[in-house]
Amino acid sequence: MFFQSLKIAVLFVFVFIVLGCQEKKELHFNAKELIEKKCSKCHNLDLPPETFENEIAPPMMAVAFHVKSFMHVNDESLRIPKAIAFVKEYVVHPSREKSLCDKASLDSYGLMPSQKDNLSEDELQAIAEYMFEHYTQKNLNEAQAIRNRLKAMPKGERLALKNNCLSCHRKEKAIVGPALKEIAKRYKQEPKMIIKSIKNGSSKKWKDFHNAVMPAFKKLNDDEIKTISEWILSL
Repeated sequence: MFFQSLKIAVLFVFVFIVLGCQEKKELHFNAKELIEKKCSKCHNLDLPPETFENEIAPPMMAVAFHVKSFMHVNDESLRIPKAIAFVKEYVVHPSREKSLCDKASLDSYGLMPSQKDNLSEDELQAIAEYMFEHYTQKNLNEAQAIRNRLKAMPKGERLALKNNCLSCHRKEKAIVGPALKEIAKRYKQEPKMIIKSIKNGSSKKWKDFHNAVMPAFKKLNDDEIKTISEWILSL
C-alpha cells in the first residue's frame, strides 16, 4: 500500500513537472511592446522611417528588408524562417564577418553590441518574427499611402485629426458634438469663440448637445489652435 501511494505521488510530481515545462514553452509576448522596449533605443521603428544624421543604428525596416533580401534560398517559403534564424543568431553573436551590411555602413554605425544578456530565446523569437511580419512591402505601401493623404490635407485638418477632434465632430455630420460646418456657420463673425472653446473647453452652447462637454486642449499651442480654427472656418 505504501509503495502504491509512493508511485502515485511520484507520478503526480512527474506530471506536474512536465506540464510546468510545457507551460513555460508556451510563453506569449506582445511583440510590438517587446521590440519597442528592447530595440527602439538604437533603431528607428517607424514605418516608413525618417533618417537622422546622428542615428546610431539603421532603421528597423531597413534591417528587415536587407536581411530578407540577402537570404539565399531555393524555396521562397524558407526565406522568412531563414531570416528569423539569422537575426536570432546574429544579435547574440554579432561579427563583421557575419554582417550583411556593406563596409561603409559598418564603419558608420559600428558593430552592434551582443544582446546575449538582454534577450531570452523566446524574446528573440518574438522580435524576429515581428520584424518580418510587420516590415513588409505591403505594410510600407499602405503606410506611405496614409502619409501621402495626410500631407495632402490642410494643416488644420491634420492637426484636428491628430488631436482626435474628428472623433466628436465630422465636417458635415454631428456625432458627440455639432458638425464642423455648423460651427463655422455659427461663428463666422466670431472666430475667437472657436479659439476659446478649443483652448478652454465649453459646454451647453448647443441646444441639441447639452450633455456633451468640449474638453480643453491645453497641449495645443496658440498657433496650432489658430490653425485649426481657421480650417474650421474655411469649411
